[in-house]
Amino acid sequence: MSFNSRDPVYSQVVRLFKEKIVTGVIQSGQTIPSRRELAAQLKINPNTAQRAYKEMEDQGLIVTEGNSPSRVTLDLDVLAQIRAELLGSAVEAFVASIRNIDVPLNELLHVVQQVYTKAQTEISQKSPEDSCDSVRGGKNDD
Repeated sequence: MSFNSRDPVYSQVVRLFKEKIVTGVIQSGQTIPSRRELAAQLKINPNTAQRAYKEMEDQGLIVTEGNSPSRVTLDLDVLAQIRAELLGSAVEAFVASIRNIDVPLNELLHVVQQVYTKAQTEISQKSPEDSCDSVRGGKNDD
């Protein structure tokens, strides 16, 4: 993963987890890598990984109990909120990028539907091995 320079790295890590959860790469209840493992995988400072985990715990995205490994929440409301957040952000960015183009809403929706359908077809034709393997489950040694 490459990080942009305008957003804090820890918040980009949180977003990465949210995206992987929403897309099913990481399942609810699944054990996630320890903070040290994540830092090594993403080549980031362990303190940054710790801050990302703290943020995810504060948001209810992950749960860490005692010395047990951290796990993705099973709370369906939190998972739905994450999906809505990511979808809302994507739609806002899309609308901002096309707001100067004078396109009737029905035409815009038609184009979006065509592009979405094509993308879904391409995704369904990809093999599971094509997906990114980083930030999968792992043991927790923190």
